[in-house]
Amino acid sequence: MPDIDPVYMIYALAAASAIMFGEGAYLLFFSAASYRKRVNRRLALLADTPDRESILIQLRRERGLTSGGDLTLPIMSFNRLLLQSGMSGGITRLVIYTLFAGVVVFGAVLTLRNSMVEAIPATLATLALGPILALKVLRSRRQKQFGAQFSHAIDIIVRSLRAGHPVPIAVTMVARELPDPIGTEFGIVADEITYGADLETAMRNLFYRVGQDDLPLFVTAVAIQGSTGGNLGEILENLSSVIRDRFKMRRKVKALAAEGKMSAMLLSALPIGMFFIVQVVSPDFYGSVWKYDLTKFGLGVAGAWMLIGNLLMFRMVNFKI
Repeated sequence: MPDIDPVYMIYALAAASAIMFGEGAYLLFFSAASYRKRVNRRLALLADTPDRESILIQLRRERGLTSGGDLTLPIMSFNRLLLQSGMSGGITRLVIYTLFAGVVVFGAVLTLRNSMVEAIPATLATLALGPILALKVLRSRRQKQFGAQFSHAIDIIVRSLRAGHPVPIAVTMVARELPDPIGTEFGIVADEITYGADLETAMRNLFYRVGQDDLPLFVTAVAIQGSTGGNLGEILENLSSVIRDRFKMRRKVKALAAEGKMSAMLLSALPIGMFFIVQVVSPDFYGSVWKYDLTKFGLGVAGAWMLIGNLLMFRMVNFKI
């Protein structure tokens, strides 16, 4: 082995010591504050503006609510969908995204098909159905994230109650410890209680904002305990066990239905894929019949029939638990 100059060894050890010292100083003085900002959006806003009331108003307005927490749009179902999707920016950002998607679809159809008759209906369909479909996807994803965190939140509340804290302080502990979406949602609950709302109203507002299936059990347990009394810690501990078992059952059903879902995807994609392959390999294969209206009608009927089959297969492999 070649000899190592001791001077270089000392330089390397000194550099390693300096790096470790800098890392230790960062972890000691800056990591805690940085972690608090990264936990959830509410804590990040509180790090810059300690006024909790203004943060509560800002979070409400980001979700499409008024400063008092009321719905802003007259169409209640759409307003509820926008609220539960968790989309920040409210209706303004949704309108901007929708108009951008409409312009993209219009340009794509006009470029590929060179037909204004096809471009206009495609754009109108995008403007009408695009926001609803996008919001439903966002809501489903957010509710799944909330459900995965919910049992942990209840465990934190149970431990806090057993330590002697009241329910609002236990809710604040969840807001401080867990990431979004559940951290910010419970933070809004804590702020609403602080600024005048009773516990049951704040919990029901939580359910309206999230809409997750397990939340009514939690809201009902808190409401009954507030009106009749009882050991809330023990009730919530049993509820946490039930919610965790339901979550495991959903995962098990999802695993068992994975084969059916994959079969449905392959059967749906196969005719479409074969159509494009034939178009690439032999562009004139459909050329002789493409100009007839009967061909377009047959393709439309086939597409509708395939869509019905996909819906049936989707219903067969999706279960509500």
